[in-house]
Amino acid sequence: MYTDRKISSAVIKRLPRYYRYLGDLLDHDITRISSKELSEKMSITASQIRQDLNNFGGFGQQGYGYNVEYLYNEIKKILSLDRTYHMIVVGGGNIGQALVNYTGFEKRGFVITAIFDVNPRLIGMTIRGVEVYDVDKMEEYVKNNKVDVGILTLPRTAAREVAQNLADWGVPGIWNFSHVDLHLPPTTKVENVHLTDSLMTLLYKINEQPKPTEKENK
Repeated sequence: MYTDRKISSAVIKRLPRYYRYLGDLLDHDITRISSKELSEKMSITASQIRQDLNNFGGFGQQGYGYNVEYLYNEIKKILSLDRTYHMIVVGGGNIGQALVNYTGFEKRGFVITAIFDVNPRLIGMTIRGVEVYDVDKMEEYVKNNKVDVGILTLPRTAAREVAQNLADWGVPGIWNFSHVDLHLPPTTKVENVHLTDSLMTLLYKINEQPKPTEKENK
């Protein structure tokens, strides 16, 4: 661990952005960057970047800035991305299939190993090489295979029960796309994802803009 201090959730949410932007810089063969240059790319103040990174040791050198590859690899370690994570999808509908078909997960070390559903038309199918199993076989699968994350893309009516079952079976993380907030014991971490919340936030931003006056339209 880099620090025993409690890191704020705001800092934790920014770490993947740093990781993504630094990866883009590496792809463009940029080896060094200052906090000012990074702030212009990310629309975060340079002082905020320095404060965030100082929680983990700083990593920069005055007059030099940041070594991009070194910082990228250090954030990779902080996010524990230097290992492989095994995930299952519960719900083989449109969202579940879209997630299975997304090839970017493997590049980050996230491997989807199984899909579970109640629909007999889906059971036995394979989606990009991942088999769809009957949900009744999920407990046996989880207890006999390593599962780090359960991805829920099923109706809200079933989400709470399935999430509690996964927690009881020892799955440490739930990535929840079901339209309900989950609250589980501290041993199982939950990230609730509400796609419509993001869309409604965008619509608010669109509609809060000042409307052009009649004179401006001319």
